[in-house]
Amino acid sequence: MSFELPALPYAYDALAPHIDAQTMEIHHSKHHNGYTTNLNAAIKGTPLEGQSIEDILTTLDLDNKAVRNNGGGFYNHRLFWEIMSPDGGGAPSGKLAAAIDEAFGNFEDFKSAFSKAAATQFGSGWAWLCVHPGGKVAVCASANQDNPLMPGIGCGGTPILGIDVWEHAYYLNYQNRRPDYINAFFNVINWNKVEALYEAGI
Repeated sequence: MSFELPALPYAYDALAPHIDAQTMEIHHSKHHNGYTTNLNAAIKGTPLEGQSIEDILTTLDLDNKAVRNNGGGFYNHRLFWEIMSPDGGGAPSGKLAAAIDEAFGNFEDFKSAFSKAAATQFGSGWAWLCVHPGGKVAVCASANQDNPLMPGIGCGGTPILGIDVWEHAYYLNYQNRRPDYINAFFNVINWNKVEALYEAGI
């Protein structure tokens, strides 16, 4: 069974002005679609065919560049669309808020740590908030389409929040102003979804 490009849970223009419609359309219909197509081609006829994307990535041979790049690209973008919403913003609550406070001191210090990880990731990549079994959370970054599910990448654990800092994610609207894009991203985070992912990952 092959992977399919997931439909967005909102319209391309729904996250504007924070993320513009043209960027969203190109990002989803071209970039994510390309990763999906190339992932299916890379696993066709191999033992990976029919496995979940999570199983593929957690047991990945990092020398398998086609699956590493395209499997990561498929998974990362699927999460990215899910953790954004036109009704997003604000701050987390409940157990996730308590875990963030324990790890970082408070939400503002978490925001600073996450923003720094995103802003200082050299070249293309992602910044992540991950949960470990037991509920501890950590922030890290990874290059290209790598993610912490992959062996030895980032902070380990399960990603529950991620921001794409490849230039295709923001350049039409923000040009080289990556920090402005990162700040805008906090206005569209769907904390209800992130909290649900946290609960599932404990």
